[in-house]
Amino acid sequence: MPAIYALYVINKSGGLIYNKEFVVMASNNLNDTLRLASIWHSLHAIATQLSPVLGCTGIELLKADTFDLHCFQTLTGTKMIMVTEPATPDVDILLRDTIYDLYCDFVLKNPFYEVEMPIRCELFDSNLFNTINGVHRRWGLFN
Repeated sequence: MPAIYALYVINKSGGLIYNKEFVVMASNNLNDTLRLASIWHSLHAIATQLSPVLGCTGIELLKADTFDLHCFQTLTGTKMIMVTEPATPDVDILLRDTIYDLYCDFVLKNPFYEVEMPIRCELFDSNLFNTINGVHRRWGLFN
């Protein structure tokens, strides 16, 4: 069954500015999450520089046996990383069109939010959870 496990947002400097788990994951503490963000930022930058393809923007998908890690980099360099069940459909569209729109509408347009700082916005949280729960319901995970 497809499922979305977590969403991480990394600023252009490589700092973790947002993380939410939608499904309980095995012993993932804050230090592990911070390590994941910094390692991903570094690997993404290295892949951009080493790629033989001109205009490469970095790693977009990492497949493992137990999860897929999808990455969408915005034009400003902010990275949105979504951890999903392997073979979850249309995650790139979900990240690019839906999650990024929520980020723009409820975080970037918030007059109290400072760019590159941790995201603490209740409207973003609630709309994100509603979106993810709607996707899970559509797939028949949580009725």
